[in-house]
Amino acid sequence: MNNTQSVSLKIVEKVAKREQVSPEELRPPLHSVIDTDALDSLYQSTISDRRSPEVEFEYKGYTVTVDSTGDVDIRHQVSTVEPTKQSCDPL
Repeated sequence: MNNTQSVSLKIVEKVAKREQVSPEELRPPLHSVIDTDALDSLYQSTISDRRSPEVEFEYKGYTVTVDSTGDVDIRHQVSTVEPTKQSCDPL
């Protein structure tokens, strides 16, 4: 991906690839989960010494992380729910 590509487009492309669908087929669309205009503007600074923040959010079962350089990392969310414990009756 080139550096002129918007962060939101990078995210959509990576998630679509993981889901094995075209970017247009992703539901819900990314903009319904996060303000994509605001996200993209964070990483379009024309001030060379300004450092963008790291952003992390959840989308379609993935944790999406955008680092300060605009690189995008997509990870499956790990369930925090403990498995149910079943009691075993002794024979």
